[in-house]
Amino acid sequence: MTDPSKVERPKLSTELTEYLVSLSVALQRHAMYPNGHPSLAPAVDAVLRRANRLLEDRPSLAFGVARRQLIVEGVTTDPEHPVLRRLAEELHRHHLGAVSINRNVQAEELSEALRALASEPERAGSLLPDWPHVRLHPLTFDGLALVGDAPLAQGSGSGKGTLSAELWVGLARAAISADAATASDDVPLDPSEVAQSIDEHHGAEAYDQVIVGYMTQIARELRTSSGAETEALRRRASRLVKDLRPDTLKRILDMGGDIGQRVAFVLDSARGMMAEAALDVVKAAAAACGQTISHSLLRMLSKLAAHTDDVSATGAGQPMAGEGLRDQVGRLLSDWTLEDPNPENYRQLLQQFAIAARNAQRPAGERSFEGHDPVRVIQMSLESGVSGPVLDRAVDEAVALGQTAMVAALVQAPPSGAEAVTQAVLSRLVLPSNLVVLLTSEPLDIESLDALLPHMTPKGYEVVLDALASAETRTTRRKLLDRLAKAPCDLSAAVVTRLHDDRWYVQRNMLVLLERYGRVPENMSLAEWTSHPDPRLRSEAIRVQLTLPAERDTAIRTALWDTDPRTVRVGLGALGQGCAPELVSRVVEIAVSRVFDEEIRMTAVAVLGRLRDSAGLDALLHLADGGRTLFGRQRLTSKTPLLVGVIKSLAGGWPTEKRAAAILAAAAASSDTELIEAARPGRR
Repeated sequence: MTDPSKVERPKLSTELTEYLVSLSVALQRHAMYPNGHPSLAPAVDAVLRRANRLLEDRPSLAFGVARRQLIVEGVTTDPEHPVLRRLAEELHRHHLGAVSINRNVQAEELSEALRALASEPERAGSLLPDWPHVRLHPLTFDGLALVGDAPLAQGSGSGKGTLSAELWVGLARAAISADAATASDDVPLDPSEVAQSIDEHHGAEAYDQVIVGYMTQIARELRTSSGAETEALRRRASRLVKDLRPDTLKRILDMGGDIGQRVAFVLDSARGMMAEAALDVVKAAAAACGQTISHSLLRMLSKLAAHTDDVSATGAGQPMAGEGLRDQVGRLLSDWTLEDPNPENYRQLLQQFAIAARNAQRPAGERSFEGHDPVRVIQMSLESGVSGPVLDRAVDEAVALGQTAMVAALVQAPPSGAEAVTQAVLSRLVLPSNLVVLLTSEPLDIESLDALLPHMTPKGYEVVLDALASAETRTTRRKLLDRLAKAPCDLSAAVVTRLHDDRWYVQRNMLVLLERYGRVPENMSLAEWTSHPDPRLRSEAIRVQLTLPAERDTAIRTALWDTDPRTVRVGLGALGQGCAPELVSRVVEIAVSRVFDEEIRMTAVAVLGRLRDSAGLDALLHLADGGRTLFGRQRLTSKTPLLVGVIKSLAGGWPTEKRAAAILAAAAASSDTELIEAARPGRR
């Protein structure tokens, strides 16, 4: 059965990330440059190109706006991503709750919308305009207060208050945004009012995106934080879930459409919300996934949940008991196979419930590392030689906080006798979910990556492949490419699956890796790339073919007759000491033709010197022969780098041949030191 703690958190797809990044860049340029500046049109085109690609399989493209994050298809962006955070902050300054772009959007619409967003937000409260295919959805509430709490900071830009409070205010604003014309700014809104508004407004993708995004963030905040503010958020969020209609809750679980996102939300809710609310989330998730929970198990869990919530307010040990119950609920539901539960699970569930209740009586420091530095927890584990779930959580937390380098330093010089714990830490660090965090951080922590490479599994290397495909800078791509080329495992199959990426540089990098590996999966054909319209891909594909003995001759022929100089140069460089007559003829044609640039012709001349074919000799003599003087002496053609190359090839390939000797003698008798040096016998 799947361990819920190991379920990989959902992440935004590469295509959506690139779309948002291009939108952020375009918005920044519109803020920097006036209308008509040459930098604006390419930025708009980049957004339009990526948007149209995403709109091929959906009618519209919407994302919600939080203060530092964006929400797309139920997934929130990384608040530490500088480009995406800047976009979120700029849109939030305009009091926007969501942005949607519809199919058939035009460049003019995008440009006008970006220009409007690049201006300073209107203080008078006027709304931004709409366009036929671009919608900017505003949020207009600045005076929300919370029932049972002091009013929070006014406005969205104060920067005061905790994250828990910000999340609740953000959700409340998003929920009632459609009622902007009728709601009172100063009426306190309790969870029931928020739930009623969410129940009543559905069907608008942009609205749902924001709601789902805030619910996801709230669930995650409840799982990872503690304190009075978090406890207040737990009560509000739990009451909100209880007051939502079942079909609304199912809609929230449906929104992302991805099983990983649903599982992540369910597990966060099960660990963070009050027990009965967590069970409501579990039931909605089961419905969204087409699963059923046995009636007997559901009755038992409902009774336990009611017991937990009822006594949590009167017993100091009960919150920990509820935590143990919710953890077990998460385990039982993680793989959605609950139709015929084993009675043994019932016994284990009740036993863990009892253990959790006893555990709650212990001092807080013995229960968890919450509130402590995770790196310190890891260090203590290494010193004590003890590993387990607490260590695993500490490693995950350290990675999430950007402390991978500190953890890597600890395991590079571990205490004596800590080999087993060291291996446990390394195994946790190289989990794909942790590698994703490391590899998407900017700037790339290459030293930590290098420390982990010897311990990585093939799955880990596939994460590096994904990072190579999504890296925004050439420097980062080069670093990752160099390390992937030295991978100790066969990644050729994983590389081939990424060859169909729309971005040319991703395809090129995958071809470079195949060339360095010197192998391709069985029955794979490179024809699609050796005949690709992009010459950069053709040349790399031919380099791959050259590493395959069965395809080497085909690759050389294809390259020599290509129209791109780089590809022709690849073919010339692959020719050895001998080749078929038709290939010699092609090399001669390249050497003597003025269609090719001089550098390519010089390469062909050097190849003819190696081949020592009579046709090649005739071509070289033709290139060097400048006729005779009035006194019958041999003359050379005008000195060029090409002539110097011809003399070198003649001296290396035919030093004693009669016709060649006359040319070489003329070069040796000249006053040009470079020609004299090139004509030395045996010169190559």
